[in-house]
Amino acid sequence: MSDKVKLMIVDDSSIIRKLIRKYLDEYNMEIVGEASDGKAAVELFKEKRPDIITMDIVMPEMDGLSVIEEILKIDPEVKIIAVTALSDKSTGIQAIKLGAKSFVTKPFSPDKLQAAFAKLISN
Repeated sequence: MSDKVKLMIVDDSSIIRKLIRKYLDEYNMEIVGEASDGKAAVELFKEKRPDIITMDIVMPEMDGLSVIEEILKIDPEVKIIAVTALSDKSTGIQAIKLGAKSFVTKPFSPDKLQAAFAKLISN
């Protein structure tokens, strides 16, 4: 990875996208794009090629699990943090099985998100 980690934020909630930007502000990174639905996320990924993606699971157009599969076909090296509002952890585990490196459940604290992010950038 270059000096600046490139991050793409994918969530259908503008509030969640804003929180992710705010909570991860202290890291030396560049937010290369944001998407509010799965199809837009795949297109944006092809254009921007981020190092790390925060991926919402429940979204319009294409759900996050399908997006994870599509993006990893394009670049198996990209690191994905699944972000799910679903209270059952099985969806997060499913995301991991598909290739996500980590998952965080909503609502998340700054500490929880930062810990998941720090773990990814240290690997």
